[in-house]
Amino acid sequence: MAAILVVDDANFMRVTLARILQKANHTVAGEAKNGKEAVELYRRLHPELVIMDITMPVMNGIEAVRAIKEIDPGAKIIICSALGQQRMIVEAIEAGAADFIVKPFEESDVLEAVARLL
Repeated sequence: MAAILVVDDANFMRVTLARILQKANHTVAGEAKNGKEAVELYRRLHPELVIMDITMPVMNGIEAVRAIKEIDPGAKIIICSALGQQRMIVEAIEAGAADFIVKPFEESDVLEAVARLL
């Protein structure tokens, strides 16, 4: 299936997302714990899809979306956010994210968002 880059500053979230994706026969192309790492890995790996948290240290998800879209205007990015971050979700979509999922998410929410973009 698809090669996906998973980006979240919380290790348990990266592990959870990786498990959901691998169970659905997707490949986790790489994992990053902040936006700066995500941009570097995107440049190196060119994954088919990125699932990225909004709130992270070093470089947040919105800044990382902008940087990845500069590298590849066709990049497909799903942003993850906590409830109550609607303004940030809108900002991420305006920056170029194609979809979003709200934490805590269900496995089906993740897979439906992935399916919409692939």
